[in-house]
Amino acid sequence: MPDQKVRGKKKSDIKKFVIDCTKPVEDEIFDMASFTKYLHDRIKVKGKTNNLGDDVKIENPTDGSVEVTAKAPFSKRYLKYLTKRFLKGQSLRDYIRVIAGQQKNSYVLKYFNVHNEEEEETAE
Repeated sequence: MPDQKVRGKKKSDIKKFVIDCTKPVEDEIFDMASFTKYLHDRIKVKGKTNNLGDDVKIENPTDGSVEVTAKAPFSKRYLKYLTKRFLKGQSLRDYIRVIAGQQKNSYVLKYFNVHNEEEEETAE
């Protein structure tokens, strides 16, 4: 019986995503409590909202970031979609954009460069 493969339970795939909102939170135009509640209410697990259970956990490790830990199949793109919808509802979508962060599983909220556009208009 040489080289038998041991088959057992597959290790559960745990994904960890971080959304960094420090700049808007420091400027007090972004409310972390309402964003966390929005994510909690809107994230779908197995096609149903308010069904997070033990599969998805939403935490605030620091004042300006949200950490989503998922055991169920979960997409980074879905978090970006929900973040953009929240910004649209708060009328902040014209000023803040969601871009990929330094780490693989992170997003950062940054301001659009409105200041540069104003300088170009005044130069003309």
